[in-house]
Amino acid sequence: MPKFRSLLLAVDLAITKRDQALAVVQTHRRNHAFAQSQMDQLQQYATETEQRWTTGAQKSTTPELLHHHYQFMARLQQAVDLQQNALATSVAKVQAAEQVLLQAEFRIASLKLVLGKRQVDLAKLQQRQEQKEMDEFASMQTLRQVRLKLENSHEH
Repeated sequence: MPKFRSLLLAVDLAITKRDQALAVVQTHRRNHAFAQSQMDQLQQYATETEQRWTTGAQKSTTPELLHHHYQFMARLQQAVDLQQNALATSVAKVQAAEQVLLQAEFRIASLKLVLGKRQVDLAKLQQRQEQKEMDEFASMQTLRQVRLKLENSHEH
């Protein structure tokens, strides 16, 4: 279809861009899953550490040991906070990438819609031209038959 070459090329390019956007979305989703896994591990570690501390502190503890525990838990909480920020960033990246993917899908759909409309328009135009040619041919045939009848009637 040479008439639609540029439109077909635009569709192919849009599909390539969509595929690239999909790859980016998948990468960001994997990164987010990894960040979530790290967050889960940090939270699990913090919970287990607190439980171990509570169990051990009931037996015996010193003010110095209590101070070290609070410092450690504060640093662990900082790590959790940093990971929460990393998770928020990864969510934003996933959402942005999904938006780009959605726009790429819309682009493909609209280009295919335009292509389909132009193909239908071309088919209608060809059909009208064929009909016109058939009508002209039928007219010529009718004229020929009329002439033949007239010639035959003049000969008799």
